[in-house]
Amino acid sequence: MRLTLVFILSLNILSQTIILKPKSYLDVETGELITADIEIKNGVITKIGNNLSNNNAEIISLKDKVLLPGLIDTHVHLIGNNQLNGYESLSESSYLATLYGVLNAKKTLLAGFTTVRNVGAANYADVALKTAINRGIVLGPRMYVSGPPLGITGGHCDNNLLPHESSVPNQGIVDSPWEARKKVRTNRKFGADLIKFCATGGVMSKNTDVNAKQFTFEEMKAIVDEAHNNGMKVAAHAHGLEGIKAALNAGVDSIEHASFIDEETILLAIENNAYLSMDIYVSDYILGEGVKKGVLEESLNKERVVGKTQRQNFKKAVKLGANITFGTDAGIFDHGDNGKQFVYMVEWGMSPLEAVQAATINAAKLIGDESIGRILIGNKADFIGLDQNPLNSINILEEVPFVMKEGKIVKSE
Repeated sequence: MRLTLVFILSLNILSQTIILKPKSYLDVETGELITADIEIKNGVITKIGNNLSNNNAEIISLKDKVLLPGLIDTHVHLIGNNQLNGYESLSESSYLATLYGVLNAKKTLLAGFTTVRNVGAANYADVALKTAINRGIVLGPRMYVSGPPLGITGGHCDNNLLPHESSVPNQGIVDSPWEARKKVRTNRKFGADLIKFCATGGVMSKNTDVNAKQFTFEEMKAIVDEAHNNGMKVAAHAHGLEGIKAALNAGVDSIEHASFIDEETILLAIENNAYLSMDIYVSDYILGEGVKKGVLEESLNKERVVGKTQRQNFKKAVKLGANITFGTDAGIFDHGDNGKQFVYMVEWGMSPLEAVQAATINAAKLIGDESIGRILIGNKADFIGLDQNPLNSINILEEVPFVMKEGKIVKSE
């Protein structure tokens, strides 16, 4: 028995060193394909070079694969059953929503997204899911989480589906600068990594106008100041122009959706080094699948206006050189389909390399973790393997056959 245990322990120690031997890997900064082996120890890249060898290493041959860094989606909603919309969504308990989160996390990771930013979840279910993934209890991507998003009474981040006698406000509802500061502190206390607030109405909420600014500037400024004081980044949901401007002037780190942004405000975002996360795939899903998925007619009407305008403004933002990150709003559409957005980003103005950079280098910078998003010595060993160079065929990112997270293979076809 003792010899067996020693042998097993020895195998575990030896297996901590891995050498990947791919066909090549993509330098996502330059777009160059590089032929080299990659050594990994304890989930971190330790060497990159030709003909690497180590007698104690596990050799993994990927001679037909082009490697990229693991992909990053900076706007997802893993918690909940995305098949439930409108009034049907009221039937789901937070417990069941969290269990669906386990399924959604696995789908997302197997699609090649090794890191996500979850922007909004009730009851800190995203914190719980993140903890379970970190402890190895369930399979999923690395998560950066916001907890309950902050919103005004009756705004996009509130629950507006029920009448007064049955209504319970969402957990992040605040209506003054001091309430806002307290909620930031509360979210941080219970494990949030970042703060998300709703600066305008939204498509999927009842009785909100996507162009209407929500929160006063003083409230926005309080949110950002309190978050930044605690080392937390701030994401602002904002479709309408005035809400986008106010959020940028308040100092947010990213604008989510940015549908009605104009040239002047794009330049303001560039000046402030803020990122735009524009979910330009989801419109086709909402308008194509929304009726049978139970999406409210009010929401469908809003999307008919928002979708095309957002894509046109995405094109303007690319042309002006804005910082654009890859954010999909997964959870509106099916988890695991995140990669479908790459084709839209290229169609609406990005080069294939710029689209890949949005989901690697840019996303890592926004999150604030530059140990991901690039294949470099010292970075985390997060990889996807593809059958060809995605710069030649961007839609290949919709079906990823090989995924590794922190040196552990989670998918190999």
